[in-house]
Amino acid sequence: MLHKDAPSTAPGVRESAARDVSGAPSAASSAAEKSLIDDLEDAIAHTDLRHRATVMRRLTDLFIMNGEGFSEEHIAMFDEVMSRLVTAIDSSARAEFGDLIAKSPKAPIKTTRLLALDDEIKVAGPILSHSRALDEATLIEGAKTKSQDHLYAISLRETIGEAVTDILVERGDTEVVRSTAQNPGAKFSEFGHTTLVTRSREDGELALRIWSRSDIPRQHLLSLFAAASQEVQQQLESADRQKVQLYRYLVAQAKNQIQTQMRENSASYAQARPHVEALHRSGGLNSQALADFAQAGRFDEVTIALSLLCDLPVGHIERAVVHHRPDHLMVLAKAIGLNWEITRAILQMRGPAGSISAAETEQNAQSFAKLQQKTAASAMTFYRLRARAEAPLEKVE
Repeated sequence: MLHKDAPSTAPGVRESAARDVSGAPSAASSAAEKSLIDDLEDAIAHTDLRHRATVMRRLTDLFIMNGEGFSEEHIAMFDEVMSRLVTAIDSSARAEFGDLIAKSPKAPIKTTRLLALDDEIKVAGPILSHSRALDEATLIEGAKTKSQDHLYAISLRETIGEAVTDILVERGDTEVVRSTAQNPGAKFSEFGHTTLVTRSREDGELALRIWSRSDIPRQHLLSLFAAASQEVQQQLESADRQKVQLYRYLVAQAKNQIQTQMRENSASYAQARPHVEALHRSGGLNSQALADFAQAGRFDEVTIALSLLCDLPVGHIERAVVHHRPDHLMVLAKAIGLNWEITRAILQMRGPAGSISAAETEQNAQSFAKLQQKTAASAMTFYRLRARAEAPLEKVE
């Protein structure tokens, strides 16, 4: 916005874009730079904040009007001037300035960073949400050190990288995490996916936002459904009865029809199945092959292999693998004669590396050692009978 009560340029500055035919700075350009510096020194020396703000407006108006035509050298000059002056004006003037340059494609980088890390959200907000001049390091610093309002502003950016979303979903409050999950331009790491699903267990609104994303890996969606609680359904019903009816349907059907649909639409599953089936027909689907799949984090290969070795539907195996309790999977592993090392490798697929504590791993190892193979085989027979009874609810594998 240009201010009618102030000149649109500082004295002699408009000529700063002038150069002679050789491309060298003209005398007018040198005079313009001197004029900018003089204005800056005068503004900083002046104790009147209104005077400083007036000079800032003049510089801003000039930059907004002519920024597209400025060279990198002149933008750097503006950056030096503005970054010194922006710390010498009050928050209202900083906010006004930040709002003006937030969407400028050639916003001065140093000044933009200062504004983005301003403690006042009215100053930092527009920059954090819209400026393309911010680098990822600045966004990470802001996400780690600033207020929840700052984090929310970051969550509104057109695109957000994994390193930033990791911080938003871990450090952010409910509003921040929901906003990040709803942002189609946000990218999530394995840690981010796991954290989102964990936080959604008691937050129905977040659960629905995660479900609506197309980039969440299938195993994490399955974990979300498996962990859905009655409390989450009650919270949804209080907010929106129509929405809770849909959610109840999803929870009721996810383990069967929706799970099957997601699997059929998965390109990685479509590639893995014929490979594992061929391995099985040739007699090469053994414990070592399963161990190799698990250690490589090949979810589809592991679940298909276990399905063939256990003679159980893939959907049944998938739920056993992603469930937060390991008992079911350990029974299946013991029944088909897997050792603890392979079983542990499969269990570790439930989350990112290091997410399962050493104490939990040791407890699981003790339980697995106590489990008798005969007992596990009897349990698997029961699982097969139940799977056949549930077959009308789930497409036959």
